[in-house]
Amino acid sequence: MKITLKLYATLSDLLPPEARSNRVEIEVADAVSVNELIARFHVPPPLAHLVLLNGVFVAPAQRGQPGLIQAGDVLAIWPPVAGG
Repeated sequence: MKITLKLYATLSDLLPPEARSNRVEIEVADAVSVNELIARFHVPPPLAHLVLLNGVFVAPAQRGQPGLIQAGDVLAIWPPVAGG
């Protein structure tokens, strides 16, 4: 199935060359977990700070659960943000 993966800030460097504007459409297995995609794109787990699936927060305890991601979904990941 196809989904859209969006990586923000410094994580966008981990996207494949065909990515445009921090997003790429990818093919994934039906029962893929968020953690499997984090590993597939070499995102260090501590840097997967804010994870949204179709705009809804995915808590760290849910990220290993298969079946959350469906065809056409958008998975967005942000690293921790500092500033002030």
